Amino acid sequence: MAVQGASSSSLSSFIHRWKYDVFLSFRGEDTRKKFTAHLYAALVHQGINTYIDDDKLQRGEEISQALSEAIESSRISVVVLSKNYASSRWCLEELAMIIDCRKTKQQTILPVFYDIDPTEVRHQSKSFGEAWAKLKDKIKDETKVQRWKSALTEVAELAGFTLGDGDESKFIQEVVLKVSGIVKPKSLNHVSKHLVGMQSRVQDIHNKLPSVEVNDTTRILGIFGIGGVGKTTLAKEIYNSFLDQFEYSCFLANVRETSQREDGLIQLQETLLYKILGAWSLKVRNEDEGMGLIKKMLWSKKVLLVLDDVDQLFQVENLLGDRDRLGDWLGLGSLIIVTTRDERLLINYNVHLQYKMKELDHNKALRLFCWNAFKNEEPNQGFAELTENFLRYAGGLPLALEVLGSYLRKREEIKFWEDALEKYKRIPPNNIQDKLRISYDGLEESEKKIFLSIACFFAGRRKKYVTNILDGCCGFFPHADIPILREKCLITIDEYDRINMHDLLKVMGKEIVRKESDKDPGKCTWLWFHEDVRYVLEQNKGTNKIEGILIDLPKKKGLIHLSPGTFEKMPNLRILINCNALFSEPPSYFSNELRVLDFKNYHGTSLPSNFNGKKLVDLRMTKWRLKSLGNKFKLSSSLYISFLFILFFFFLQNFQNLKFLDLEKCDFLKRIPDTSRLPNLEKLTIFDCNRLVEVDQSIGSHCKLINLSIRKCPKLISFPSSLNMRSLESLYVHAGVSLVSFPEIGLEMKCLTWIQWSFTSIKELPHSIGNLTELQHLDLGNNKNLAHIPSSICQLENLIHLNLIGCTKRITYPKLDSLTFTNWFSKVKKLNLQRETFVILPGVMDRFVGLRELILFECDKLKKIEKLPPNIEVVKACGCSSLESFPDISKSSDHVWLAFYDLEPFTLAKGSLQLHFQCRDSYGGPLVPVKRCGVHLVRKDEENAKRKRDDDDEKYYSMDDNLEDGDED
Repeated sequence: MAVQGASSSSLSSFIHRWKYDVFLSFRGEDTRKKFTAHLYAALVHQGINTYIDDDKLQRGEEISQALSEAIESSRISVVVLSKNYASSRWCLEELAMIIDCRKTKQQTILPVFYDIDPTEVRHQSKSFGEAWAKLKDKIKDETKVQRWKSALTEVAELAGFTLGDGDESKFIQEVVLKVSGIVKPKSLNHVSKHLVGMQSRVQDIHNKLPSVEVNDTTRILGIFGIGGVGKTTLAKEIYNSFLDQFEYSCFLANVRETSQREDGLIQLQETLLYKILGAWSLKVRNEDEGMGLIKKMLWSKKVLLVLDDVDQLFQVENLLGDRDRLGDWLGLGSLIIVTTRDERLLINYNVHLQYKMKELDHNKALRLFCWNAFKNEEPNQGFAELTENFLRYAGGLPLALEVLGSYLRKREEIKFWEDALEKYKRIPPNNIQDKLRISYDGLEESEKKIFLSIACFFAGRRKKYVTNILDGCCGFFPHADIPILREKCLITIDEYDRINMHDLLKVMGKEIVRKESDKDPGKCTWLWFHEDVRYVLEQNKGTNKIEGILIDLPKKKGLIHLSPGTFEKMPNLRILINCNALFSEPPSYFSNELRVLDFKNYHGTSLPSNFNGKKLVDLRMTKWRLKSLGNKFKLSSSLYISFLFILFFFFLQNFQNLKFLDLEKCDFLKRIPDTSRLPNLEKLTIFDCNRLVEVDQSIGSHCKLINLSIRKCPKLISFPSSLNMRSLESLYVHAGVSLVSFPEIGLEMKCLTWIQWSFTSIKELPHSIGNLTELQHLDLGNNKNLAHIPSSICQLENLIHLNLIGCTKRITYPKLDSLTFTNWFSKVKKLNLQRETFVILPGVMDRFVGLRELILFECDKLKKIEKLPPNIEVVKACGCSSLESFPDISKSSDHVWLAFYDLEPFTLAKGSLQLHFQCRDSYGGPLVPVKRCGVHLVRKDEENAKRKRDDDDEKYYSMDDNLEDGDED
């Protein structure tokens, strides 16, 4: 129903004048003790400031000054028109003044027709007309009579409420609801007075919502994200932006918290009914009854509804019913917004439009933090570096930025800022931690264990790795629980399958572990803080509670005086990672529960004799230094090394569950033996093992190996002659300068997508290279003896990157027609060419539609590049001293990067126009990248006019143009 009166814009200029929300005008003898009394009580109950005259007030011929002021200072006049209303000159004078206020003060009038019809008032007919006629005959002032009659006619024309034979209590609720909608602001206020980055998010959602026909369905928007990221704030902004499109609206805040109370869901149902219907007296006895009332009373109403901070599906279903029957609960065209930390909840309720709230980027985070800390959008002088430190700590989380900024407001001592940061790195502020902990407290016990293990140890690791380590551990269910943590926004999993966790969540998780036993770290599940680790290992304070130890000591404090038998007190130790510590003596005991053993600087002849390694999944040994066997054994150095080698691999034979083996700088390692005794091995990494000579042939047919990497092993001369590995995805052989042949490729290599075979002495690739039909990256850089590439390379249809830089011999390529050649390159994205002898890079290059990056290195005979591929993004030319001509790039993307090193000036062609382009090294370094370089030609007759530009215009450049070395990658 339309309300007659002022617009919202004009009301804003008068709102400060309103002393009362409502003025009640009525005929006392008709309605005072019943209808008007009930209406007045309902208005007051809703907190609406209502003026009603005193029944005992003596009335004269004219309206009193007090009554006149009450009418003028009321925002709304509710005029109850009854049968005898027109018999009172007092009522009619009130009405005439109310009509004047509507015209002069933009007052709103709501007529209520009680037991009469609007036409009776408009035409002064029937019983209402009889009352008017009796009064009119008594009044001799014709001007006054005409004024009253006009007022009656005008008020009857306004949209109002007609009681008739309806339910009086429901009728009163409708009037109160309409009044509430006018006098009570529907838009929501924000805690934060300085919103950053919110408008673009609101606009983004507005752009997505119109894709659904508004009047044909009920729309649901789900907003999810980590606690403190701004979900509620965004919901309020969206709610405010859509308010004008809905007659009915409700913002249900704190759904999670409210539903946890006794009868909390009933309270939410009552609040929803009240906010939509104004049914303040409606009481719900149980949840089922509430669901029935919502469905019965709201099914035809177009509603804007926000359910804020939902964490369980039953909360939504108790308020909205089943998703598939939502149209039976709310009217078509309704918009429902649900905020939650749990993406799975939205999926289970079939919410199609989901919006993930992400942390603020650096610039927006800087603005928000500085506004709270300095009341400016930039840091004060001397605080720039500290500001950056706090930004890194907050990680773009708006809650943290506001809390920290406010805490540091007007703190001008540098030392205060430094101490605050160090303190909060250990323990976050309570109002941040309390907000973040809500999600943790809602987890199942097994989910909590996974969360804490990631916070303390596994953040940044690949999901598959973490799953392999924790799978089968008592109380851990990684296949089920890791997805749940992601859906609850406690972790993210990036495109590289790495598990990431917000730094504040990591700090919170570590604090939860620390509080398990803050006075005795030996009773904590995980140990990572270097002081706690040193205390437990040196004071022999280990217990069976410890499941993981990370040893990462500060510099110059790297020696740990290991207490004898320390590790024997940790029978449940599953993860032991030593990043940099030196032990006074090697451990004499390792738990047989160990799944990760990552040990740098291991001093010992072998692993402890008790250790069977049957549960070991990841073994990483770095700098395994040989310890003397004493005078009892007189062995030569070579025999001693052979003995250690045999002893080590004797141990390895027991490691049936080993999936990851990483050996770095282990001088005893001379050969990689038969790996069939490690049937579950998935990743083998050998790095900087100077004595390694041979890799056993068995590796070439290992059925589960996924990643094989052998780097910086200069004495390696024997590698499997053929590879037929079903699971292998990546092969890295680097700096094996003694290797002279590339292995034959079997037909089963369907998973291999990446090969780096560089800095070796191979002369050619085998014809069987063509069997690698899924290969995408082939790096053959710096194979100085490589002289031939077979024609079968054209069978690599998925190849996107080929690197031949550093292959100093002249390579013979297959003789191919241009069609076959370009078909081969259809998917290549990056091409490196070095020391080639061609003079012209041919026009056929424009057929390489997939090529994004072209690198030309020391092609000293190259004079001309005729055409570039249509989708090229990067062109680098280094040492191409003969280059004279470069093609037109005016039609290329403006994101093309051009980098020319050590070149003489050359010509950039554009039709008949010759533009001379030169890059010189001004700072002593070799790199001068140029991005989006534009040229403006100035004719002689406009040269003088152009000189009038001021200094700022002359210095114009894009921020992207001012780049440091290396940024182009």
